[in-house]
Amino acid sequence: MNLKYGVVGTGALGGFYGGILAHAGKEVNFLFNSDFEHVRQHGLKVDSVMGDFHLKNVRAFGKAEQMPACDVVLVCLKTTNNNLLKQILPSVVHPESLVVLIQNGMNVEADVQQQFPDLNIAGGLAFICSNKIGPGHIAHLDYGRLIIGGYRVSNELVLKQVVTDFLLAGIPAELSPDLQMARWRKLVWNIPFNGLTVVLNATTDHLMNNPETKELAYQMMLEVIAAANASGYAIPETFADEMMNLTRHMKPYAPSMKLDFDFRRPMEIEYIYSKTIEEAAKAGFEMSRVSMLEKQLQFIQTRYCQA
Repeated sequence: MNLKYGVVGTGALGGFYGGILAHAGKEVNFLFNSDFEHVRQHGLKVDSVMGDFHLKNVRAFGKAEQMPACDVVLVCLKTTNNNLLKQILPSVVHPESLVVLIQNGMNVEADVQQQFPDLNIAGGLAFICSNKIGPGHIAHLDYGRLIIGGYRVSNELVLKQVVTDFLLAGIPAELSPDLQMARWRKLVWNIPFNGLTVVLNATTDHLMNNPETKELAYQMMLEVIAAANASGYAIPETFADEMMNLTRHMKPYAPSMKLDFDFRRPMEIEYIYSKTIEEAAKAGFEMSRVSMLEKQLQFIQTRYCQA
């Protein structure tokens, strides 16, 4: 099955994952915003621990309505920009298209499905250290694993083919039988390290090298695990130890929320924090530590970041 791909949000994630598929010979149509003219003239450059590459001839588009309808659309926008999907997606999908939301947080798929009731939707969870460091220039620092799970999918073969295409391109990709479980597991890392790096103006290594902040991150992980368990998703407490060990060996990294704060952009508080707290509350579990961090981030957002 030869799938035609589209990428919406060609930044740190879209530039890397879309770029790696294009580098492997897949047809990938990229929607750009500010980088459109630069990429059209100079191509897309990816500096990667897996091997650098430069796509000189990129199927780049500056407007969604100029793109062809694609079989698979990788949405790599920040969730703070999901309001744009109402204008973008109708132009880039056909009735059988699969939209893969490679985004952080809880219940992202449900909100997009509400806007597009007939759309085939999957979720994607990227375990990667990747940043956009210049126009059309992505730096892939570490990891790269991609977990994909179906939400509303009419053709499972397409979903499996997407995973296969990533594997053939060199990405450690896997198909998750339980998307909601996968989202809870990713939040075990995302919730402490995204927020704490903002509130404490630090990177992951700073937090891990300080006994107090290391313990704080660990306790928050345990709280997320407890919330997941209360919600019916069994995650052992030892998973927190695995995540701490992974972070200990990670290259010093500023997570996406820290970069958003540094550049005074809106932060993904709603989907990473607020909706997770709400989901736990439905099960009768109060996330007290996470709620405190959420309120601190909301204060910082109001005072320092764009509305």
